[in-house]
Amino acid sequence: MKVLITGGAGFIGSHLAIRLLKEGMHPVLIDHLSEELPHARKEYQLKQVFKTGPAAYYNCSFLEREKVSAIMEKEKPHAVVHLGGLAGVIPSLKDPSAYIKTNIDGTNNVLACAAEQNVKHVIFASSSSVYGEQAGVPLSEDMATGRVLSPYAASKAGAEALCHSYRHMYGFQMNILRFFTVYGPWGRPDMAFATFIRKLFHNEPITIYGQGTGRDYTYIDDIVSGILLTLKSKESDVYNLGSGRPVLMSEVVDEIKHHFPNVKLLQKEARIGDVTSTWADVSKARVKLGYDPAVSFKKGFEETVAWAKEHSDLI
Repeated sequence: MKVLITGGAGFIGSHLAIRLLKEGMHPVLIDHLSEELPHARKEYQLKQVFKTGPAAYYNCSFLEREKVSAIMEKEKPHAVVHLGGLAGVIPSLKDPSAYIKTNIDGTNNVLACAAEQNVKHVIFASSSSVYGEQAGVPLSEDMATGRVLSPYAASKAGAEALCHSYRHMYGFQMNILRFFTVYGPWGRPDMAFATFIRKLFHNEPITIYGQGTGRDYTYIDDIVSGILLTLKSKESDVYNLGSGRPVLMSEVVDEIKHHFPNVKLLQKEARIGDVTSTWADVSKARVKLGYDPAVSFKKGFEETVAWAKEHSDLI
């Protein structure tokens, strides 16, 4: 199976490409080496993919519709996994227009090209942010009400709506995967754990926002397994991909102290746009896909710290 991945040189994309190669599939990567992630990091991640096996790579933005269509026409992928986009709740508060352009207009480009080139299966990477503020309860797929808290979340909810409309118009298999706080080796430098670890390496204090917060932290290997299971599925649907267990910030701090006993903490008020907690109900994905998240938070955080210590120049 040939699978085209937008954002293929990114955190999730590079992990997915490596796994596809190990499974005997053929990844085609599109990534324009944007300034959002340093070039050195993406180039390193691409090297890890190429060391695993032969993968096609195109330095192209998915906003460039004609180029994307030409790539699809040439490569003729069976499936497209659309991982590319602008991420981050807090940055989206400062520049909402950029998120609308990239995450909604860009998704429209990918969907239109897939329709033009008769791609059979499209997978869209959405986010737990589409659930808004619904703290303390497991979030099932039917609980996305549209009452989101940030432009980032709105851009993902809007892109989901486009996905449904294109599936209706063109009839390809459409799967929307809502990721819950993905972390692990090669995680984006702007994400919380990478920021924490980078500061800890320099003996700087780390900042905790809000009280009683928690996240359904999901290790990268489990996310990739969920995508692979979706690629093998035969039915259009929406699925949560999470660990199925929220981790309180107090538990995160305990793990940090285990690895960095001299950590210093700064406590600040909750930020606009951040939800209090997330908790994925993964029962639908478990039943229909066979999804079974296997990596505990303790193990996943340990692997992340070990990677960071080995690659401190990329943190």
